[in-house]
Amino acid sequence: MMSPGRLLPAAAMVAVLVASAPANAERVGEVSTVWKLIGPNHKVVVEAYDDPRVEGVTCYVSRAKTGGLSGAVGLAEDLSEASIACRQVGTIRFREPIPQKEEVFSERLSVLFKRLQVVRMVDARRNVLVYLTYSDKLVDGSPKNSVTAVAVDGSTPIPLSR
Repeated sequence: MMSPGRLLPAAAMVAVLVASAPANAERVGEVSTVWKLIGPNHKVVVEAYDDPRVEGVTCYVSRAKTGGLSGAVGLAEDLSEASIACRQVGTIRFREPIPQKEEVFSERLSVLFKRLQVVRMVDARRNVLVYLTYSDKLVDGSPKNSVTAVAVDGSTPIPLSR
């Protein structure tokens, strides 16, 4: 049995590993921006994320990925810059009522404290899904952000959870 003194560090390590697990992203492509002699090049990557609660909507996020030796071993801190474009890729169906605002994707940008977030908001008056991407840190977030919107056909009202 593990002693209480060792239990807390072990639990913290498990939390870090779970938090660092990537969202369900599908790599679409990448371009190299800086050649690195040791380790992978710095890149801009484009990944696709299907909205987990809204069938028929996919978000494409482009972001910087730091290369070099620190990037190769997972210790690099990626930049806070990202761009997002969400599109209707099929018939839009709602699996269940959705909240007015909800984090739909999150992915780490550094070993412990920096995350890329994608939040879905509902503009009920216009029947539109609005997606916002930004990064945050444990202490200080970044105001750098990007927004996109997907209009939902008027015959399919967006079901909001209460």
